[in-house]
Amino acid sequence: MVKLLVAAIAAAGVAGCALQPAYQRPSAAPGAYPSGEAYAVRQGATTTLPAAQLGWREFLPDPRLQQLVALALQHNQDLRVALLNVEKARAQSDLARASLMPQLGVAAGVGAVRTPGGAAAAQVSHNAAAQLAASWEPDLFGRLHSMSQSAFEQYLASDYAHRAASILLVSQVVAQDLTLRAADAQLDVTRKTLSAASAAYQLMQVQANAGNASELALRLAETSVEQAQAGLAAQVRSRAQAVNALVLLLGAPLPDERPAPLPLDGSPLLAGLPSGLPSDLLERRPDILQAEAMLRAANDDIGTARAAFFPDISLTGVFGTASDALGGLFAAGSGQWSYVAGLAAPVFDGGANRARLDLASLQKEVEVAQYRHSVQLAFREVADALAARSTYSDQLAALHAYAATQQRRLQLAELRYHEGIDNYLNVLAARTDLYAAQQALINARLNQLVSSVDLYRALGGGWREHSAVDGAAATKLRSRPAEGGKA
Repeated sequence: MVKLLVAAIAAAGVAGCALQPAYQRPSAAPGAYPSGEAYAVRQGATTTLPAAQLGWREFLPDPRLQQLVALALQHNQDLRVALLNVEKARAQSDLARASLMPQLGVAAGVGAVRTPGGAAAAQVSHNAAAQLAASWEPDLFGRLHSMSQSAFEQYLASDYAHRAASILLVSQVVAQDLTLRAADAQLDVTRKTLSAASAAYQLMQVQANAGNASELALRLAETSVEQAQAGLAAQVRSRAQAVNALVLLLGAPLPDERPAPLPLDGSPLLAGLPSGLPSDLLERRPDILQAEAMLRAANDDIGTARAAFFPDISLTGVFGTASDALGGLFAAGSGQWSYVAGLAAPVFDGGANRARLDLASLQKEVEVAQYRHSVQLAFREVADALAARSTYSDQLAALHAYAATQQRRLQLAELRYHEGIDNYLNVLAARTDLYAAQQALINARLNQLVSSVDLYRALGGGWREHSAVDGAAATKLRSRPAEGGKA
């Protein structure tokens, strides 16, 4: 028996995992990010750390944003579900790894049996036994090893999914709070516009009553007030909905004590980022790492399916002692043992094993396509964010100048109207255009900030709280478990 066990162990070490295909990462990464007029750098980076190593506290110098992100990471329910899925996958991986180890069990018992004796006295017999049972399945063709590796890769994938969920949550909270600040800025502009329009309308009423203004001019002034009132109502509604969306992301009510929000055009709200190298995304984006882990799991599943064509061997042994009396349980001559070596091999299964292998091979092709799609999507997101970063500066400069021009135009239109040179229609048109220019300027600034958040997320930043300088290894969960020299 001992020789058989030694031989089985040696065979398992040599042959284990031999049926598993050698893994190769698919080629999917472009050699460089796009270039051209849309990607010309207008603003330099304020940090040399790659986004994946830059903690969100360093990326978000605004105390209000830091407070909200910390609250969301603690209470958001979607993130909690992702974390629980990691724990489930870890337990499944541990369960699969346990199948590689021998199983040991103990059993003990005492009993008595009364046998009727007819005319004679009844007979009572006693028995006692204690046993140690051991069983093991030598993994000669790597089936159990492949199953364990597949479960481990799925655990890695779930952890990377949790990281990706954290990154997404950070970006969503920041973008939503910035949207709320933009709503406040738009409300401020609308209230000022409404106040100016109301004052102009009241003056027009006085002039119309005195016969110095036409009814048409009065109605135009009234129209300006009504338009501003309608815009105010819509923006009050939008702001309330923005608060509700932020509360949902936080998973908790807004804190009563919050730092005052910095203005959108105030001091820098976000750190400037270097774009890094395209190859960095393959090592730092959790969604790409998740897709690759699922591809590795599918590769391991092929080894499991191939091993099903070969026999399974099981070894079972029972060692113990038995006696008719409890006191003699461990006496000399009471020992007993048995062992069984079993072999089960497929003979005819109606093509089930072949179908399982085909299914595993097709699933791997699916995961290859999913991996390439993840890489392509990541590069598209980075390219879009880089284009936004480079072009919003020029757009904002033009919108600032445009808003100033519209402000001056309104002043001139009002002056010409009061001097009787022009009609009130030009005043109304100038006020409407100024209002639209101010709203467009706020929206552009919001979009610029959100695009910076998108770049941080697209480059793999947001899953760590504080910055690290340990390179690409900082983003890796851990390596695959030691395989004992198996190929």
